[in-house]
Amino acid sequence: MKMLEFLDKDAITVDIKSTKKEDVIKELVDLISKVHPIKDKKSLIGTLMNRELLGSTGIGQGIGIPHAKSSVVKKLIAAFGISRTGVDFDSLDGEPTYIFLLLVAPEDAAGPHLKALAKISRMLQDKFIRDSLISAKNKDIIFDIIRHEDRKS
Repeated sequence: MKMLEFLDKDAITVDIKSTKKEDVIKELVDLISKVHPIKDKKSLIGTLMNRELLGSTGIGQGIGIPHAKSSVVKKLIAAFGISRTGVDFDSLDGEPTYIFLLLVAPEDAAGPHLKALAKISRMLQDKFIRDSLISAKNKDIIFDIIRHEDRKS
């Protein structure tokens, strides 16, 4: 599975403005809805926040991967954002989160959802990639980094 199968360049930002977990999720849902019309953004935000109650998707090392399965989408979709200041995302390591990848899958897509999470996690374990993403000046650079990583796998 390639990340660019579910992440569109227009769903990438290097300028997350929000400073609170729920607001970051809302901002990413707004971003993703510009590419993939979502009929009920409020429901999707609620689903993502309920998922956070099960355990934070702030996995540490500056990474947050909010994700959920929802009936408001027909295919696996994602949004990617960078926060320049960092956000308290209740990360496992207690550190601020800078890299966000929001992932939403249809309710009946458990396999692709898990494959996508694994792909994202593997890529972001590389400190060089994390640092490159955080220092990217625009979405084109982030897109190129992800495209390069996709080609390697």
